[in-house]
Amino acid sequence: MTTIRITDEQRQALSAHRGRPVPAEDDQTHRLYFIYSEDLHEQAMQALREREDYASIARGIQQMDAGEGRPLAEADAAMREQLRFPPRPTPSSSFPSVTGPSKT
Repeated sequence: MTTIRITDEQRQALSAHRGRPVPAEDDQTHRLYFIYSEDLHEQAMQALREREDYASIARGIQQMDAGEGRPLAEADAAMREQLRFPPRPTPSSSFPSVTGPSKT
């Protein structure tokens, strides 16, 4: 990514706007841009990611309510088969059985 240097005029505008975005117009194309701090950019990107996450969760809930979901065990088995992972151990096979001390 190319980083451009801000001018004194832009620096003064940023200072006067106290953290808010500063509009900047391209004098050739008349296209409007905004100059803002890295912190504000990161906050905006985090808010966007959260919004996308919430939307994905809402879609998943709608699919589940419509009966379009898959049970976790079924999805896990399909994923393991596709990725060639071994099957998930069953609860009874993943723990040793406890029968107490042997009486010999």
